[in-house]
Amino acid sequence: MIIKRVGVLSVAKIMGALYAMLGLIIGVIFGLIMMLGGFASMASNSEGAAFGAGMGLGMGLGMMIFMPIFYGVVGLIGGLITGALYNLTAGFMGGIEIDVE
Repeated sequence: MIIKRVGVLSVAKIMGALYAMLGLIIGVIFGLIMMLGGFASMASNSEGAAFGAGMGLGMGLGMMIFMPIFYGVVGLIGGLITGALYNLTAGFMGGIEIDVE
């Protein structure tokens, strides 16, 4: 079997979902790191400790929300471009050959 064309929106939706999941993983990791930094600044006795702690906690939660959305949008746009380029290239080169049983 040879894949001669792909549905551009289908590729875009799959890539958007995959990138959103990747963004969730990355967002949680970076968010936790920022939150830990906020807690660490709370432990110091400086005047700006409370402000630093609040910023760290707020930015940590923000990363957990923003990163999946950002990565999902980038994946969707990348999927649109990739699907369209695949269809263009497969027209010249014949597509991807796969074996199925």
